[in-house]
Amino acid sequence: MVKIKSVYVCSNCGNDSPKWLGKCPVCGEWNTYVEEIISKEKSSAKSGLHIFDTTKAKPLLLKDVQTGEEPRIDLHDGELNRVLGGGLVPGSLVLIGGEPGIGKSTLILQTVLGLNGIKTLYISGEESARQLKLRADRINSNSENCFIVCETNLEQIFVHIQNLNPEFVIIDSIQTVFTDAVESSPGSVSQVRECSAAILKFAKETNTPVVLIGHINKEGSIAGPKVLEHIVDTVLQFEGDQHYMYRILRSIKNRFGSTAELGIYEMRQNGLREVSNPSELLLTQNHEGLSGVSISAAIEGIRPFLIETQALVSTAAYGTPQRSATGFDLRRMNMLLAVLEKRAGFKLIQKDVFLNIAGGLKVNDPGMDLSVISAVLSSSLDISIEKHVCMTGEVGLSGEIRPVNRIEQRILEAEKLGFSKILVPQNNLKGFTSKVNIEIIQVRKVEEAFRQLFG
Repeated sequence: MVKIKSVYVCSNCGNDSPKWLGKCPVCGEWNTYVEEIISKEKSSAKSGLHIFDTTKAKPLLLKDVQTGEEPRIDLHDGELNRVLGGGLVPGSLVLIGGEPGIGKSTLILQTVLGLNGIKTLYISGEESARQLKLRADRINSNSENCFIVCETNLEQIFVHIQNLNPEFVIIDSIQTVFTDAVESSPGSVSQVRECSAAILKFAKETNTPVVLIGHINKEGSIAGPKVLEHIVDTVLQFEGDQHYMYRILRSIKNRFGSTAELGIYEMRQNGLREVSNPSELLLTQNHEGLSGVSISAAIEGIRPFLIETQALVSTAAYGTPQRSATGFDLRRMNMLLAVLEKRAGFKLIQKDVFLNIAGGLKVNDPGMDLSVISAVLSSSLDISIEKHVCMTGEVGLSGEIRPVNRIEQRILEAEKLGFSKILVPQNNLKGFTSKVNIEIIQVRKVEEAFRQLFG
């Protein structure tokens, strides 16, 4: 009779302990230890995972290692190719996470159906083949090289892979896959760790790209042990509000490209549509005469686009004024309000201030600062800002407007969308040699910016 014993494993970092602990001594998180059932025969059962054994590698001198540009697979999706760094690298392991119902499976399925000549195996652990067929019919795309199998046992998955020999594998999702080598339930720390390690071994030894779809926890990070994010090559976060039509694909980790890239999609009835020029969709067509609206030339990743900043300032109905920000850091907004009161002399202590970044986007670019305080002041004075004026600049605590990065891209984007004026920080145009048909106004302090905007 096999002796069964249990061990307590941290769901955040994967550290194990023979007894329950309130605080993990490795990662410092509280209440993350869960009980996992293990047996003494676990180590012998693991041998079934090593299906793709090859000749062991020999040590080489660093100077003898042959290098070259990584060949990439074109996924026929400009936004996804950009976020991945130019396409999918053979042998890479990609993890995509996001809220339930945000569109992870739809994005991957429509990408797979758009590939021609690449034999693909889509392994579904959450949906039936009929459900996938209905989704494919809604996307209005068909592929003769896409195979579907509904399976959650890792050993059976490897059998299907050996029989089919696909060039591209998708597993939806990693939390539903389990192996017989571990006796805990699917989605547990031990199962996710062992299954992802076996899939990584398969991807590297056969040079087959694998995409894993993962769940996220209530904090918004990838569910499961942190080792899952460590072993994969790329971690993508698919985010967006379900009440808005926009979805944003961010790269959190990428061994084959930059993590500064950003992909934007629009959710439609027939799938996700690439948004190649988000600025035109994020701007109100006509806000002339409306106070509290300003346009900022922002950078998300390395893409410039113009974002509409909306502010509402009203007299506080109760003793304590309210401060609320949607799509912008509330602590940074409070800092900007303090600068506006101390350096520019506008009293907002008895005012409610509400700030909103239009379109449901969440922006962290410090170049939004000038637009935020301009929108707040516009609403407070009830004076509108000219609709053909945009701005960019970081505001310091002493009221100075500090330079921002990629100023040339911001100016060219504003010119492309028909703006006639742009406010930029003083001495931010070093090295800018392009001839543009937009008036560039350099400002050094917030008072100078306000004189240019409100006279």
